[in-house]
Amino acid sequence: MDIFRTKSVEQSIRDTEAPEHQLRKRLTAVDLTVFGIGVIVGTGIFVLTGQVAKETAGPAVALSFVVAAVVCGLAALCYAEFASTIPVAGSAYTFSFATLGEFPAWVIGWDLFLELALAAAVVAVGWSGYFASLLASVGLALPASIAGENPVVNVPAVLIVVILTAVLVAGIKLSSRVNLILVITKVAVVLLVIVAGLFFVKAANYSPFIPEAVTTERVEGLKAPLIQVLFGVTPVAFGVLGIFSAAAIVFFAFIGFDIVATAAEETINPQRDVPRGIIGSLIICTILYVAVSLVVVGMQRYSDLSTSAPLSDAFISVGHAWLATIISVGAIAGLTTVVLVLLLGQTRVLFAMSRDGLLPRSLAKVDPHFGTPARLTVLIGLVTMALAGFVSFAELAELVNIGTLFAFVVVSLGVIVLRRTRPDLPRAFRVPLVPVLPVLAVLACVYLMLNLPVETWLRFVIWMIIGLVVYFGYGYWHSRQAFSWQKARR
Repeated sequence: MDIFRTKSVEQSIRDTEAPEHQLRKRLTAVDLTVFGIGVIVGTGIFVLTGQVAKETAGPAVALSFVVAAVVCGLAALCYAEFASTIPVAGSAYTFSFATLGEFPAWVIGWDLFLELALAAAVVAVGWSGYFASLLASVGLALPASIAGENPVVNVPAVLIVVILTAVLVAGIKLSSRVNLILVITKVAVVLLVIVAGLFFVKAANYSPFIPEAVTTERVEGLKAPLIQVLFGVTPVAFGVLGIFSAAAIVFFAFIGFDIVATAAEETINPQRDVPRGIIGSLIICTILYVAVSLVVVGMQRYSDLSTSAPLSDAFISVGHAWLATIISVGAIAGLTTVVLVLLLGQTRVLFAMSRDGLLPRSLAKVDPHFGTPARLTVLIGLVTMALAGFVSFAELAELVNIGTLFAFVVVSLGVIVLRRTRPDLPRAFRVPLVPVLPVLAVLACVYLMLNLPVETWLRFVIWMIIGLVVYFGYGYWHSRQAFSWQKARR
């Protein structure tokens, strides 16, 4: 039983040329950068900023964003090299198949399924909350049964998923244009927060910049970071350890640049434009995050920050409620693009897995009119609608984070492996200082993973066990690569 059979880079590229599985190339570097910003600037900047500042890092939350950005930057370089070498849909899944083998690739694909599906549903519910709040502010309050904290069916969340699913089915270029309009809107609002907020910053709110470490109930028992449990450190919030614990949480704010790689197959010049899109979106978003976090903790004492709507509530606290309404509009635009690109990334990963036979191949059929995997897109839309419509909003950022960090570890290791096994491959972008930088990326990602709670690790392990059952029950026996290997041996 060979579960580590690899799929050559050449075969991966040939598979993209089959008429029934061929995606249309419509995207440029600008489109990819906007996609990256579209999914990165969202929940993290509109929600997590206040939550981690109040509960974990204090004013030093800006440093937490920097730490998370450095880790993402190291991983981004590895993604950029892979995407320019293997411009095929599937991102980390495809990269893993070419370097580590089928089973590791399945594990990563299953892992990305958890990350993207869960994140899309949770963000859709968050979108519903902002949308209902905005309508209420103009006297159009929605019934609690369809848009409250515990609705029977979260109708706004379902509707936004329906609309965005239709946009994705209609074509990748239309998706990029809708995304561009919404990204411009939310970036303008973020810049407004930075500029307007500067007038209300008080130096006293930055003191102490790194609050003294304290023991809190939030980080006791299964909620304690794994690294603190393993080394017998008393679970704490704030202090230097708090900065790194917060970095593991705000890492959620950077999830998205890796999704740019899932669109490589639909890019006109992927070797040049995918690395630009990945690195460009990450740099822009890091600058925005650090600036916003510094302004918000300067406007309002970190201990008084809101954990649900910190940006708008900070302006309310200084007597400018009208700005809070504008920020809500920006948040709605921001979360819309996040759901859109998460759905895009989800469909492209499962598209690649279906094309390889690890999931039913019928799902990988491309619609001849729209040039998109319409059947799979609708299926993902239905799953996301069910999750968003009938599950309560919960703090799942940490579970999404561990999945993403795990994918980053595998991709970083993959760069080292592919450099040794296929040094002949043309690489439009090359990670400098290999193997030093990829190893640093692995160590940094593992460190952040260890800063996540014990209960997050337990949930992650359970999900992976379910994935093993699905793989050995279906994927292994239907893999196209298995048939190729059998023919080769004959």
